[in-house]
Amino acid sequence: MEEFIDNLPPMDLMRSEKMSYVQLIIPMESAHRAISYLGELGLLQFRDLNADKSTFQRTFVNQVKRCGEMSRKLRFFKDRISKAGIVSLEHPVMQPDMELEELEIQLAEHEHELIELNSNNERLQHTYNELLEFKMVLDKAGRFLFSEKNHHAIGDDRELEESVNSNHEFIDTASLLEKELRSGFSEQSGVRFISGIVCKSRVVRFERMLFRATRGNMLFNQAPADEEIVDPVTFEKNAKIVFMVFFSGEHAKTKILRICEAFCANCYPVPEDLTKQHQVTREVLSRLSDLEATLDAGIRHRNKALSSIDYNLTKWVTMVRREKAVYDTLNMLNFDVTKKCLVGEGWCPIFATPMIQETLQRATYDSNSLVGVIFHVMDSVESPPTYFRTNHFTNAFQEIVDAYGVARYQEANPAVYTVITFPFLFAVMFGDWGHGICLLIGSLILIARESKLSKKKLGSFMEMLFGGRFVLLLMAIFSIYCGLIYNEFFSVPFHIFGRSAYKCHDATCSNAATVGLVKYQDPYPFGVDPSWRGSRSELPFLNSMKMKMSILLGVAQMNLGILLSYFNARFFGSSLDIRYEFIPQMIFLNSLFGYLSLLIIIKWCTGSQADLYHVMIYMFLSPTDNLGENELFWGQRPLQIILLLLALVAVPWMLFPKPFILKKLHTERFQGRTYGMLGTSEIDLEVEPDSARARQHHEDFNFSEVFVHQMIHSIEFVLGAVSNTASYLRLWALSLAHSELSTVFYEKVLLLAWSYDNFIIRLVGLAVFSFATAFILLMMETLSAFLHALRLHWVEFQGKFYHGDGQKFKPFSFASITDEED
Repeated sequence: MEEFIDNLPPMDLMRSEKMSYVQLIIPMESAHRAISYLGELGLLQFRDLNADKSTFQRTFVNQVKRCGEMSRKLRFFKDRISKAGIVSLEHPVMQPDMELEELEIQLAEHEHELIELNSNNERLQHTYNELLEFKMVLDKAGRFLFSEKNHHAIGDDRELEESVNSNHEFIDTASLLEKELRSGFSEQSGVRFISGIVCKSRVVRFERMLFRATRGNMLFNQAPADEEIVDPVTFEKNAKIVFMVFFSGEHAKTKILRICEAFCANCYPVPEDLTKQHQVTREVLSRLSDLEATLDAGIRHRNKALSSIDYNLTKWVTMVRREKAVYDTLNMLNFDVTKKCLVGEGWCPIFATPMIQETLQRATYDSNSLVGVIFHVMDSVESPPTYFRTNHFTNAFQEIVDAYGVARYQEANPAVYTVITFPFLFAVMFGDWGHGICLLIGSLILIARESKLSKKKLGSFMEMLFGGRFVLLLMAIFSIYCGLIYNEFFSVPFHIFGRSAYKCHDATCSNAATVGLVKYQDPYPFGVDPSWRGSRSELPFLNSMKMKMSILLGVAQMNLGILLSYFNARFFGSSLDIRYEFIPQMIFLNSLFGYLSLLIIIKWCTGSQADLYHVMIYMFLSPTDNLGENELFWGQRPLQIILLLLALVAVPWMLFPKPFILKKLHTERFQGRTYGMLGTSEIDLEVEPDSARARQHHEDFNFSEVFVHQMIHSIEFVLGAVSNTASYLRLWALSLAHSELSTVFYEKVLLLAWSYDNFIIRLVGLAVFSFATAFILLMMETLSAFLHALRLHWVEFQGKFYHGDGQKFKPFSFASITDEED
C-alpha cells in the first residue's frame, strides 16, 4: 500500500511549489537593469535586509522621492484631463523608450505649461464672470428702477415672515421710505441703492442679515440670474440671484457693503440715467464678445496640450510605477563590504531557477557590465512561502481557500477537492434546474465577454462576480444536475406533470392528491418520482430522504478531510500524527457516524421500517438491550457494543500518548542518546542537536503547553464530530426552504393571479412572481447557499487537516502593481 502511494504521480495543486532561498550579488552598474528584468519575470520574492532602517535612511530614498513627485504630476495631468472632459482613448502601452531623467524634465515642462495656461484661463474666466454678472445686474436693475408700475416689495414688522412675491410686486405700507420711492429717485430724497449678485444658496440668510442690520429700513428686491456662473477653478456651475437694496443714509451704506463682502456678494454700479445705462450695457457686451473669443482660443490651446499629454499618459504612468517599484526593491538590498555590489536575498520556486539565471545573464549583457551577477542557493531556518500555480479556472477556487488561510509550505491543498465539492454542495442546497439554467446563462455571458470585461475597470461587486465566473459555471451545472435528481424545475412545473401522470389505484379516491402514497406501476427511471408531488406523504418523504442524504455527504467529506491529514503526516514524515491522531480519529468518527451512514444505506436497500433515532439513542443508553423490530441485520447488537467501545478507547488514544512520547524523544535527543530521523508535527527533531534551530526548539519546548494543546485538539475533534455532522443538515434545510419558497411563489402568486380573468391582475401577478424569482430565489438564495457551502468547507472539511497559517508567495512583479501604490 505504501509503495502504491509513493508511486502515485504528483498533482500540480496538491502541494505548493518547492522553494529555494537564494542570494544575489549584483554589481552596481547592472543593479537597476537586473531588478527591472526580474520584475518583468515576476518569480522572485525579495527579503527586506534593511528592515531595521527607516524609509529615509535607505540608499535610494532620493530616487523614490523623485518618482513620487513624478506620480504627483501625472495625477495632476489626469485630473485636468478629466475636468476638461477629454475622452481618454485606449493607446497601446509601449515599452519605456526614455530615461527617467528625460521623463522628469519633460513632465516638469508640461506641468509648467499647463499651470500657466490654467492661470491665464482662470484670470480670463474670472474677468468674464464679472462682466457677465455686470450685464445681468444691469438688465435686472433697469427693470427694478424704471418699471412703469414701479411697485416694490418691502418687509413688514415681522422678521422675514413673508417672502417676496414671484411677480416682485410689493405690499403697500405707510413708511416714509416708500413714499419717497413712489415719488421717484432723486438726490434730494436721500434714497440710495446698491445692486449686485449673490449665490442662490445664500440669498435667504443674506436678506435676513440686511433686514436686521438696517432695522427694517430698507427695500430688498431680487430676481434670478438668467445664466449660471462657471467657477474657474472647480468648473462647477453656480446659480446666482440679482439683488437691489434701497436704503437711506451713509451709515446704512457702510453696513450693507460689509454684509455684501461677508456673503461674497459682488456689487456693481448701475447708473440711474437710462441713456448711460444703455451705453454701459453696450460696452459690457462688446468686452464680453472679445473675452469669449479669447477664452475659446485659450481652451482650444489647453485642450490640445492635454490631448498630447493624454496620448502618452498611460506609458508615462507605467514607466514611473515601474521605476518606483524598482527603487523600492533596491532599497531592500544591502551593500557588500566593498560598497561596489548590492546583496539581495529572497525566495523563488525551484522550477524558476534557470529562468532567473538566464534573466540575470541578459541584464549583465545589456548593461555592458564586466562582472556578472552571482546567484547561488542558500539554507534558511525560515519557513518558505506558499506558491500554487493556478490558471483562470482554478484561481477562484484557490482564492476561496486562501480567504480562510494560506496553506503551510507543502501542506495538502484543499482547493484540489474544492473545485468539485464546493459547487456540488451548493447545488444540493440550491438544486433546481430551472434556476440553474438562469445561473448558467449568466456565467456563460461573463465567460463569453471575458476579453472585454478583463480590460475594463469594474465595480467591486462586478469584479468579484467576474473573478468567480467559473465557480458560478460549475454551481449552475451541478444545480441543473441536482434539480434533475430532485425533479424540480423552478420547484413547480413537475408538480403539475406528476399529478397528470400517475394513476390512482384506490377506487374510492377521485384524484391522486387524496391518496397518502401513490406510485407508478414501474420504478421511475431517474431521480425522485414526481408522483410524490401533491400527496400527503410528499413532505415527510422528501424530508427523510434529504436529511439522510445530508448525513451521508457530511460523513463522506469529513472522512476525506481526515484522510488528507494522513497524507500530510506521511508527506512530512510524522509517524506520531498517523498513529495517535489519524487512526483514533478515523475510529471515533466511523464508529458512530460511519455506522449511522451504514444503517441509512441498509435501510434504503432493504426497505426496512426500523427507527434509526431509536437505534442510535439506545446504542449509548442501553447497548445490551434487544433491538427488536429495529434490528436491520444479524449481529447488529454485538457490533454496536464493539463500535461503542472503540469510540470510547479512541478518546484517550488521541489525548495521552503523543505528548509523553514527544517529551521522551525530546529529552533523549538533547541528551545525546538518540540521533535518528524523528520528525513530528509538533517539533522538528531532524536538525542537528547543536544547531541554532535545535537550541531554539530545546528552549521553546514546554510539556504543559504541548499537553494542553493536544487536549484542546482532542476535545475539539470529539465535540466537532457531533456538531459538524449536525451542521451538514443545513444541506437538507436549505434545499427544503428553496423548494417550498418556489412553490409558494408559484401557487400563491402566479396561479392565484392567473385564476382571475383580468389582464391587470395577471400582469401584476406575473411582475411579483418575476421579482421574487430574480431577487429572492436567484440572488438571495444563491448568496445564502454560497455562504453555507463556504462554512462547510472552511470548518467541517478543512478543520480536519488544514492549518492555514502559511505565508503567501509575493514575488516582485510589475504585473501586480496597482493604482493604489501611486
